Amino acid sequence: MSANRTVYFVFSRLQCIFNTRTAHTTAGGCRVISGSRLLLQHSLPGSAACCRNVSSKSVPPKAPDTSLFVPVSLKTDNPADGTVGAELTQPLDKNELLKVLNKFYKRKEMQKLAADHGLDARLFHQAFISFRKYVLEMTALPADLHIILSDICCNAGHIDDIYPYFMRHAKQIFPMLDCMDDLRKISDLRVPANWYPEARAIQRKVIFHSGPTNSGKTYHAIQRYLAAKSGVYCGPLKLLAHEIFEKSNGAGVPCDLVTGEERTFVDPEGRAAGHVACTIEMCSVNTPYEVAVIDEIQMIRDPSRGWAWTRALLGLCAEEIHVCGEAAAVDFIRELMFTTGEEVEVHTYKRLTPFSVLDHAVETLDNLRPGDCIVCFSKNDIYSLNRQIEARGQECAVIYGSLPPGTKLSQAKKFNDPDDPCKILVATDAIGMGLNLSIRRIIFNSLVKPNINEKGEKQMETISTSQALQIAGRAGRFSSVFKEGEVTTMHRDDLPVLKEILSHSVDPIETAGLHPTAEQIEMFAYQLPDATLSNLVDIFVSLSQVDGLYFVCNIDDFKFLADMIQHIPLNLRSRYVFCTAPINKKQPFVCTSFLKFARQFSRDEPLTFDWVRRHIGWPLAAPRNIKDLVHLEAVHDVLDLYLWLSYRFMDMFPDTAAIRGIQQELDNIIQQGVRNITRLIRASDPNLSDPPEQNAAAAAGSRSRSRGQRSSTGTMEKSLASRLVKDGLLTPDLLKQLQREWSKSLRQEGGGQSLLGEELNNKSIKGKRKNKK
Repeated sequence: MSANRTVYFVFSRLQCIFNTRTAHTTAGGCRVISGSRLLLQHSLPGSAACCRNVSSKSVPPKAPDTSLFVPVSLKTDNPADGTVGAELTQPLDKNELLKVLNKFYKRKEMQKLAADHGLDARLFHQAFISFRKYVLEMTALPADLHIILSDICCNAGHIDDIYPYFMRHAKQIFPMLDCMDDLRKISDLRVPANWYPEARAIQRKVIFHSGPTNSGKTYHAIQRYLAAKSGVYCGPLKLLAHEIFEKSNGAGVPCDLVTGEERTFVDPEGRAAGHVACTIEMCSVNTPYEVAVIDEIQMIRDPSRGWAWTRALLGLCAEEIHVCGEAAAVDFIRELMFTTGEEVEVHTYKRLTPFSVLDHAVETLDNLRPGDCIVCFSKNDIYSLNRQIEARGQECAVIYGSLPPGTKLSQAKKFNDPDDPCKILVATDAIGMGLNLSIRRIIFNSLVKPNINEKGEKQMETISTSQALQIAGRAGRFSSVFKEGEVTTMHRDDLPVLKEILSHSVDPIETAGLHPTAEQIEMFAYQLPDATLSNLVDIFVSLSQVDGLYFVCNIDDFKFLADMIQHIPLNLRSRYVFCTAPINKKQPFVCTSFLKFARQFSRDEPLTFDWVRRHIGWPLAAPRNIKDLVHLEAVHDVLDLYLWLSYRFMDMFPDTAAIRGIQQELDNIIQQGVRNITRLIRASDPNLSDPPEQNAAAAAGSRSRSRGQRSSTGTMEKSLASRLVKDGLLTPDLLKQLQREWSKSLRQEGGGQSLLGEELNNKSIKGKRKNKK
């Protein structure tokens, strides 16, 4: 060991000790730690101004959620200077070292000093556990740290001298501590209007078409769109984009269609038309247009998708922005446009056809009439009601969210056709947008639906006034057969609740959604290269600052996908794109397919048609029961996922035409299954017997068939009633009332009770025989 090197280490040690102790004794200084050195800014004249160069009106930085800070694993390689520390001093006694470290941990002064540099109690504890493990388990420590610890063990140094080395270690396992200011700047979302310089460079005219459902507000906006030299329509659903696409081309205005899964160009050579109809997430904020139409603007407050409406409203480069939506959004849009210096012109519309809330509930399916639509918020309720309605000899159409668009349109066409015997529709709130339906009466089967709040938590809550009006407004539409609509409930107790909901005005919109962009996440990743994508997004949201007009949209679905593919080697941009894919995470087959797609992509192996066909087991047979139908719907979603990814990674998902071809075939298979949904339900639940009129002989007489039908239906309804009571959808008191009404109707028929008693007696005998066996 040379003398110069020995002097160097001794000098380094003295410098560290001096800097550390100066940090303790200097009052009012602004300290910044870098590595093992402590740089101090003393309280000289004017230094206070340098430290607090912030306006008194500014918002203080948001405290980070340190529970999201995941410690980075350090390499345990021996230091470059080997065992120099031990050679200069002596080997360290591990037991004595443990006592010294624990004393350091208990020092309140050290905890406070660490807190000043970003280590709260949680991080301080985690950093100390890691530091202690590092010191005790390393065979050779860095020379400067070894010398300091040796001196403290020999009572030649102060225990506080450990602090710079502790902080050096803490910043290695928590790298965000060194770049917190940069991270805060990247996640500052307070002026989103400035993200779109092209839109700010022009003076846009904003026209708000305000009115309820079926008021013609979107019609007037579309008329201006069709008259313009160029335009873009931005809608919330593929069905709505497709409708405008067909209407525009039908009117002689060439229009392209752009959705997440589809690109249709009217020009045979693929040149872009002047007009485009798209889903709102797909709108371009760089292309100039004469007119832009943003439909259903009230969805700007949607906890998951609101960011897309914010982006379109602030970023579209159009001379005229036509916004369509509820009156509850007018004041908020005015306020939002005030931040961009753009005035809002409001056109107000009234409903074209009236609808009224009836004074009586339907109460029983026997009271259904042609043109009725029963609205449920559960797919299981749809299955149950469909079977009960068809058991009464009436045909029924079915529409719910997870059906392919083609199947929804097919069912809507069947219900609307005056020559079709299907006169009843059972649907979820999916009918609220995107489908033209000839409904006379909306019947709410329930007023409670599952919702996802802004925290990503699922909860059951009563539908809002906005939701109730959106659904009720489907009754008696201007273009339908029924010029006046009616609204009621299935159950008597729900009717006053519905009237109360509809009597309220819609809550005004107060905030708009935002979402971190790929560029922002990439800048975050540059600062925190070892963090996972899920953790990056968590830290981003934790540090993000928004003003009172905005909120950060829920990112749980994004994080779910990010965690699912974290172990797969992908570059950050590709990983981000995969995690923004719109998939139904409740479907295991869809999630499995997503994982396989990502794994195949990471191997740089194209996902060919043959590969996809083997994966989904094509060709697929017609569904035999409800489980098969649900699986086919999941397969359709997987093909949608392939098409969605094919427009982001064209070389890796090359066979879009072939995939689209089998998807159309699959849509036809699903349509066939939905047409036979009663048979599928019956096959899924063998405990439900066929309607008795199918089993009775033709010569038995109409009266016998009627009695038999009621007896069997009663058995079925009893099974349904038990499930409804169990699910909390039917109270025991209501069940007793139903049983009394049922018994009364049987007594009026004469002999009905004897038939019921005979059936119960037969069941009892069968049950005893089964028990004996």
